Amino acid sequence: MKTKIIITALLGFTMAGCSKFLEVIPETSLSSVVFFKTEKDFEQGVNATYVPLRTIFNSYAWGLGELHSDNSYYARNPLFGAVDNTENLADFSVPTANGITTNSFVLNQYRQDYLIISRANQVLSSIDDADFDEDAKNNLKGQALFLRAYAYFELVRYFGKVPLHLEPVAARQDAALPLSSVDSVYMQIIKDAGEAGSLLLPKSTQQAGRATSGAAKTLLANVYIVRKNWSEAEKLLKEVVDSKEYSLMPDYNNAFSTSTGNKNNAESVFEVQFMEGSAGYSGNFLYSFLPRPMTADEVETITGTSNPQPLSEEGNNIPTPDIIAAYEPGDKRKDASIAYITLSTSLRTNKVFPYIKKYAKKHALQGNTGTNWPVYRYSEVLLFLAEALNEQGKTSDAAPYLNEVRKRAGLAATTASGKDAMRQAIYKERRVELAFENKRWFDLVRTGRVQDVITAYGERVKSHPENYYYPSGSVPPNNAFTQLETVYPLPADEAALSPYF
Repeated sequence: MKTKIIITALLGFTMAGCSKFLEVIPETSLSSVVFFKTEKDFEQGVNATYVPLRTIFNSYAWGLGELHSDNSYYARNPLFGAVDNTENLADFSVPTANGITTNSFVLNQYRQDYLIISRANQVLSSIDDADFDEDAKNNLKGQALFLRAYAYFELVRYFGKVPLHLEPVAARQDAALPLSSVDSVYMQIIKDAGEAGSLLLPKSTQQAGRATSGAAKTLLANVYIVRKNWSEAEKLLKEVVDSKEYSLMPDYNNAFSTSTGNKNNAESVFEVQFMEGSAGYSGNFLYSFLPRPMTADEVETITGTSNPQPLSEEGNNIPTPDIIAAYEPGDKRKDASIAYITLSTSLRTNKVFPYIKKYAKKHALQGNTGTNWPVYRYSEVLLFLAEALNEQGKTSDAAPYLNEVRKRAGLAATTASGKDAMRQAIYKERRVELAFENKRWFDLVRTGRVQDVITAYGERVKSHPENYYYPSGSVPPNNAFTQLETVYPLPADEAALSPYF
């Protein structure tokens, strides 16, 4: 695996000065041998390791994890023309040849995850020999291990076999590695996340926004759930619950940050940090999720910006009729998650579109938001625990954790009894509780439901395209819903640079 981006990070780690958490201001390219000496050096290195998360969650993860599911779809604007990369993800028609693809979302997700890994490797290769406070060292090392584990967890779920880099690469010719087995990658993730959990601080004493022991344990529990190691997942999740470091926000609306506040709140286990303003840490994923075309006035009704501008191009992550129907009557999460807007210039007969409301927070300037992205919330910890218990036959023990989530949503306790009924209830609850948080595709894959769910979903789209935001007379392409593999093909640009793909 050799790319300009990855090689740059591997051979000359671009460091950054920082005055606040995750503020990265490029300085010069320095070798790790020269640079990594003091606690401040390692803090800067760890800060830089977080940075690709902003790119991943702002620009790519939603395409691969949510748009590529039955929760959201692609709003076509025929006056603009096709945008193949997002359209192919929504239509399950990612072009594939010999196990590789030219899809840019696949390429950039892959590269950003390896950028995290390469930066984490630089820190981890030097930190044990550094001479500074041991507690501070453990905390920084734990963050690097957490981030490397998280990046590999994304990669193995997206792609299956991937190169396993654990040391900085000293020379360009050493950058390409064979693909490691899925089991080998998972073994490393478990090792890294487990060590991170023992080194990191709890949320109550950790600097806001950084990885914590609870985040590492939740990540490791997620890994064990994918691997169906239910007892180990249960143990970790109970530790998170028993820590009393987290609680559900009383109002589901407040589980998510605004553009300028409510960040890293009591429900947040780990979230990606964005900051509104001119410093370079803002996001704009909300704008990718709005239907098109929109006039400036229509944009302003959602964003409240002082400089509203019309939007053309294409809209992504538009809630499907399927996810809208998945909410039970009286579920408070529905109105908190989904709203509607009438687009006066739309070519659809029905000009009313749903959009994702949970991220639609008011902000000052168009395209510049500070809304954080939730990676793990405490509600997911509760649902994970319910699932881990139920899969071990402890259905009655699982119910209280599921019902805690339902109660916050304004719903009655579940009536599910028996292991299979409880399993289906948990799946359904995950879908609506975690809607539009990039969980749906991973859930379908790990529970073996891709073929059944997506095949039926595809038939509905093809039979009634008008219900899925197609203008009158437009229909899905012929290759729609023909690529239902559970892993993505590897990126073609990487394959051109490696003999192992």
